[in-house]
Amino acid sequence: MDIMKTWYVEIHLDEHDGRTRAKAKLKTRDGTHLTGIGLARLNPTDTDVPEIGDELAAARALADLAHALLNATADDIEALTHKPAQVHF
Repeated sequence: MDIMKTWYVEIHLDEHDGRTRAKAKLKTRDGTHLTGIGLARLNPTDTDVPEIGDELAAARALADLAHALLNATADDIEALTHKPAQVHF
């Protein structure tokens, strides 16, 4: 039997003084909640294009979330095996 699961990631963005902050929140049906944070700032010599700051901050938040998920995976493996675990991309 095949099992299909759906996980949801929400990305919230806010901007203040030329800085964009993104928060990526993962919620799974089993109650797992993980968060990644990403920041971007406008270089004073660059043209202000808010979409670029959003994209960069979101990408960094998702990368941070991916690392948090890898760490959670290692913790789960260690809890089962009682041995140190390392997981990598």
